[in-house]
Amino acid sequence: MQGGQIAVLVICIIFFIILLIFVSNIRIVRQTEKFIVERLGAYHATWSVGIHFLVPFVDHVAHRISMKEQVKDFEPQSVITKDNVTMQIDTVIFFQVTDPKLYAYGVDDPIAAIEYLSATTLRNIIGDLDLDGTLTSRDIINGKMRQILDEATDPWGIKVNRVEVKNILPPQDIRDAMERQMRAEREKREKILLAEGEKQSAILIAEGKKESMILNAESEKRAAILKAEGDAESLRDMKKAEADSIKVIRDAEAEGIKSVKSANADQAVLTLRYYEALAKIADGKATKIFIPEDMKGIASAASVVKEVITEKKDDPIEVKAKK
Repeated sequence: MQGGQIAVLVICIIFFIILLIFVSNIRIVRQTEKFIVERLGAYHATWSVGIHFLVPFVDHVAHRISMKEQVKDFEPQSVITKDNVTMQIDTVIFFQVTDPKLYAYGVDDPIAAIEYLSATTLRNIIGDLDLDGTLTSRDIINGKMRQILDEATDPWGIKVNRVEVKNILPPQDIRDAMERQMRAEREKREKILLAEGEKQSAILIAEGKKESMILNAESEKRAAILKAEGDAESLRDMKKAEADSIKVIRDAEAEGIKSVKSANADQAVLTLRYYEALAKIADGKATKIFIPEDMKGIASAASVVKEVITEKKDDPIEVKAKK
């Protein structure tokens, strides 16, 4: 191999090494990340989104920090309430890095620091509450912890957005007592609901009976009114029929007397007609009959007045002589 070829080969190798070093020091920063770059061991710059180049053997990326909101679910912490009840509380913290430089150099292990800080803060807050207050004051606990942690982590470039109490676990005997209490409350509500249902049922039944009695009374009243109207109408018809009957009889008598007078009938004929009329009168429904005392005066039969008074059908017939 000649010297010129060797020189070309060396140059190619050197160029390839330089190219490889250049390419290996190119860094691409994503949308949700920040790079902390150190030069000769000291902080140099914070890289944002884009393509960046590291000076070989001088610069290096010390930290890659995510700018997204992060969630940390820490182990349950043992706390003691104001009334000396020991329980386990599990919390969840939502936080976000606001300053990558402070996050990288503010504290050695930010996640561990947040966990320890949340544990101590939780113990302080629960220590001022009793058991019932702890179980019913989750929003208060969340608000106080978020405020305290946000203030404490601000020098670390961290923003605590939310703190949630995930679970509260009292001792087993306390849970058993609470279960018995809840069971008693449920039974109490059940009995109250049953009593209310029976009360409403009794009220509805009583109202139904009341309405039924009112309707029955109105029906009886209406029936009595209709019966009375029917009886009155029947009585008026009977009186009218009776008056018509009396009028017919009187007209017949008048017509008979008129016929007798116009015929100039003798004494025997008058007597015979008189007895026939008397028999017809006796066959009727009259209860009282007036007969002339002087049977010898047949001529006076035309002036006989018959009075009929309607009485009970079973009453005997009274015959009175007209003096």
